[in-house]
Amino acid sequence: MSASITASRAVRTTGRMDALVAGIREAVGRGLPPDLTAYLVGERLAPHLGTADLLTDEQCEGDPERYRQHLLHSEHDGSFSVVGLVWLPGQHTPVHDHVSWCVTGVHEGAEQERRYRLVPAASGTPAHLVATEDLVNEQGSVCGFAPPGDIHRVWNAGTERAISIHVYGADISRLGTSVRRVYELPADR
Repeated sequence: MSASITASRAVRTTGRMDALVAGIREAVGRGLPPDLTAYLVGERLAPHLGTADLLTDEQCEGDPERYRQHLLHSEHDGSFSVVGLVWLPGQHTPVHDHVSWCVTGVHEGAEQERRYRLVPAASGTPAHLVATEDLVNEQGSVCGFAPPGDIHRVWNAGTERAISIHVYGADISRLGTSVRRVYELPADR
């Protein structure tokens, strides 16, 4: 299951989203290393999660076929993008990694996440993935990461819709996705 970015030419925003973008812009503008930038962006994102006025009704709409991505903001210089992901029950990503640092915050519901480590091929053993951590990210939780070491899959294991806000250190409006690679390797779970 994969999703494409949904965006109109002029993204409709809320005052709260505009405030969030201003905070992200300030954090990204410091020019710090990716892991520190992700930490600061997470601090800016957390207070907005779960608020009724962050997203428009349209930005909360899912797709019965696959999780849906709404492009909420793309910075004019390409330094970051904000994407809202809407997950209906059972929807999931493939195992993947990212093109840049990323911060995720759960706005509504909960998301399951499984993180992996890539074990390269050696001595006749093919490359494979080893699960390193299983998480349940509840409403209000924030996590951030930067490549390498960002291989994971995410899904909605609940019975209700889940919405998460993702901030990427890349121009998703130009790239069309935050995914660098999809892994179709054997995994231990």
